Amino acid sequence: MTNYKQLSLIVYIFSLLLSRQVSLAAVNTDPTITEDPPHKTITLTVPDKTLAIVIDYSNGCSIKQLIIKGKNVLSASGIYTGIRTKSEVFSSDKSSRKIVLAATANGVSISGISYGGVEEEWNFELAGQKIIWHIEREYKQDADLEDMAFPAWHFTDLAVWKGGILDNGGMVWCKYLKQAGDTYGVHTGGTTFWNALSGDALRINTKPEGPDVVATKFTHGANNEFVSSQLVTDALLKQRYQLSRFVSGKEDVFAPFTVKKGRIKVTCELQYVDYLAAYSRGTLPGIDAAAVRELLNTTGRYGVVDNNIVGGNGWLTNWKCLHEPFFAQIGMALNDQHYTKNFSATLNQERDQAMLPDGRVLSRWHNTAGDEIPGTYNSETGYYEAMWGYTIDSQTGYIINTSEQFDLNGDLSWLRSHQASCEKALNWLLQRDENHNGIFEMKNNNIAEAKCSDWLDIVWASYENAFVNAQLYEALTLWANCEKVLGNAHQSDYYSTIAQRLKTAFNKPLNAGGFWSPEKKQYVYWRDKDGSVHGDNLVTPVNFAAIAFGLCDDPQRISGILDQIERRTTAEHLFHWPLCFDSFQRAEVSGGNWPFPKYENGDIFPTWGYLGIRAYASYDKAIALKYIDNILQQYKKDGLSSQRYSRTTQEGLGDDILAGISTSITALYRDIYGIRPKWNRMGIEPNMTPALNGTAFSYTLRDTVYQLKLGVDNYTMRTNGFSVKSKKAFGANRSENIFTYYPNNQDSTTLRINTGTDRPLSITMGEWNATEISWTVTSHDRYAFTVKGLHPGANYRIGVNGTFRSVKAKEDGSVTVKQICTSATRFVVNVT
Repeated sequence: MTNYKQLSLIVYIFSLLLSRQVSLAAVNTDPTITEDPPHKTITLTVPDKTLAIVIDYSNGCSIKQLIIKGKNVLSASGIYTGIRTKSEVFSSDKSSRKIVLAATANGVSISGISYGGVEEEWNFELAGQKIIWHIEREYKQDADLEDMAFPAWHFTDLAVWKGGILDNGGMVWCKYLKQAGDTYGVHTGGTTFWNALSGDALRINTKPEGPDVVATKFTHGANNEFVSSQLVTDALLKQRYQLSRFVSGKEDVFAPFTVKKGRIKVTCELQYVDYLAAYSRGTLPGIDAAAVRELLNTTGRYGVVDNNIVGGNGWLTNWKCLHEPFFAQIGMALNDQHYTKNFSATLNQERDQAMLPDGRVLSRWHNTAGDEIPGTYNSETGYYEAMWGYTIDSQTGYIINTSEQFDLNGDLSWLRSHQASCEKALNWLLQRDENHNGIFEMKNNNIAEAKCSDWLDIVWASYENAFVNAQLYEALTLWANCEKVLGNAHQSDYYSTIAQRLKTAFNKPLNAGGFWSPEKKQYVYWRDKDGSVHGDNLVTPVNFAAIAFGLCDDPQRISGILDQIERRTTAEHLFHWPLCFDSFQRAEVSGGNWPFPKYENGDIFPTWGYLGIRAYASYDKAIALKYIDNILQQYKKDGLSSQRYSRTTQEGLGDDILAGISTSITALYRDIYGIRPKWNRMGIEPNMTPALNGTAFSYTLRDTVYQLKLGVDNYTMRTNGFSVKSKKAFGANRSENIFTYYPNNQDSTTLRINTGTDRPLSITMGEWNATEISWTVTSHDRYAFTVKGLHPGANYRIGVNGTFRSVKAKEDGSVTVKQICTSATRFVVNVT
């Protein structure tokens, strides 16, 4: 028991500490927390010394140094808290009261911070390799504020970090904050700042306590500082300038707000991150993995404007096009749960705010009016119809993105919440077949109207548009499967039937009402209502889409299209495909597309690169890989920080930077590595070449980490619960003690294995065809194997290590065999 003298000594030391007459070191012997009383600083260092902060309490309180592996990354301004009213600025580094220090079990407490009607207490603690900073702020009265720092982080300059990865899946790229005052503001509190050259990263995660919300703005500050300021309020902050998330030359991106008398608590977690390890893309033979990593973490993420606004045009121009169907695919390649969550929320918002009662999906979001068909811009939501015409592919974009997003989030309730809206969006377009030929029409009838109908917004494609109809075919195919998952077989069959009729009509020759030109061996772009044909100038997204989406499955047609595209691309020494190889007619396009090659009339738009990669992946993988490499090489030159590339100079053009320019790399993952997640499993459908053998990386799907190793006809998928090897595409999932294998990543037949324990399962798949199904188990356990999808009542022979017996499939088309495996055991199911 502590005696009276000991207690008196403790009280005496504590009283001296509060009056700052003894240092913290007198009562805290932890070498990771040190005080320098003459200079009035305290240093906290994490055990592995990768991260340290120096707190200055000489005139108030601030963090003067943030040290990453021995190097300070802060400017002289450091890190502090503060507020700004219309007339004054107050900050924690100039406190009106005496600062009081107190040692804690694993940190330090600092109170007495007072400024501008605000009182604060800071508590720092070391938690493993993190520094945890608790800020408790008390507002003495209600106040109208223009801005706040809760806190503000002032980094030395814009070269300290390449950028910051946000916890909504987006990113801030320092080079885009070109001039002093340029500011990007988002409604999120977590950022991982990274330096790709050093491999160092700093993760800051700021979270309010209770219902309060956090926002962050990134600014090109005074003296070339890079400033990250955080704001915590009781309601979501609005934008100061229309709906702008980025403003040039202005730091006040958020609207003024009111704070209420009372207390508010915030926790900031600081952590050093080994960027090269944390964001590794794995081992990618034949592919520049570092370029893949950087491209996806910059250009791939750039389209995230804010929470609930995930798109392609990005935050610099405050734009999003809803008529782009590839955002879920970008999420698949990024493999970031934050992006996936945000895009699910984005689709929710678009369902609720961008869809009209009749099912029409508005085509764009923008921060301000000026680009719209008169009367369509909603200043509250930002959604509208583009002034260039009704882009009908916003209908298909919503369906395709929703269907593919479901395979990422696996959330049946979420999909069900989109069922009615997806059906409305589809039916809006399906009603547009006035001549009943199976091809669906646009709102404009002919080129004389000078209006667009799809993504190529100053090309006057009209009436029967092959590009939109190709996307509709993909939308119908994907959504039919979603209806099936939701248990609506009748509706699934309905959409599948329409898709098949569309495919038949699409492939008819021009003289029979289809889009195929036998003379030019290509699909034409559109047909006006008067029957005139337009766009026979080898429009690449039209022809790629026909092949990539499965409309064109004729080997001769595929060869004819892809061979001539490759021949002409190679002849011009182009690094990527132009939108078209020959010129449109003058009357078919806006003056902004003239003379050829200019803009959408012949320039290079890599946005639709994924369609080209997908088309070539099944035809000539070497060609697909060539253009993937070309995009990576171009990224290393200029960061793909352009809208498009000149056909003549191949230099970047256009301030409207497009995140879609990264889709050739999303296709690397989908169509070469074969990453094909499904709502109820992980799937792989690779198209590998010998040069890619040995590819290995991890992929996280719904909190399960899958270790993948890929080579030609040699695929391995491993988790903590199972390991599967196969020569063919497959899907797999384990839920508790039930493992399910999906051959060819399809649902028609499956192998279900009930394991006796939770020990890992190890299985190598053999044949899976009409006459034989075989597999070998090398793990030890008690198993029940059930093959589903067989012919009900049919006879089969089941062999276990060469010993066979006859069985009859049950009425549900299944057969089951039970076996205790103590060594490698081979199973065979044969049709008798």
